Amino acid sequence: MAAAAVVRGIGSNLSKHLREVRLHLCQISAASQGSRDFIEQHYVTLKTANPEFPILIRECSGVQPVLWARYGFGKEHSVSLDNMNADQVAKALESVVNAKP
Repeated sequence: MAAAAVVRGIGSNLSKHLREVRLHLCQISAASQGSRDFIEQHYVTLKTANPEFPILIRECSGVQPVLWARYGFGKEHSVSLDNMNADQVAKALESVVNAKP
């Protein structure tokens, strides 16, 4: 599974450039299914490797799934997770982790 490899590759490097990660998603919509799958399968691994790092899950009925990354000095970047599967969500997370703000 590609998502598991990405999560292992990120390991404890979340806090290298990032200050916070937020996932916004709907609890029931098909567009958020990949985001829900990613959280169910990989949140615990990420949080265990980064116990002090804020990984926030925000559920709201009818909202489009979005990954928000907050960097130093209040700079934020968002990535739409609309209709992505868990592997694509992992790649989106990897892209914001490796971004140089």
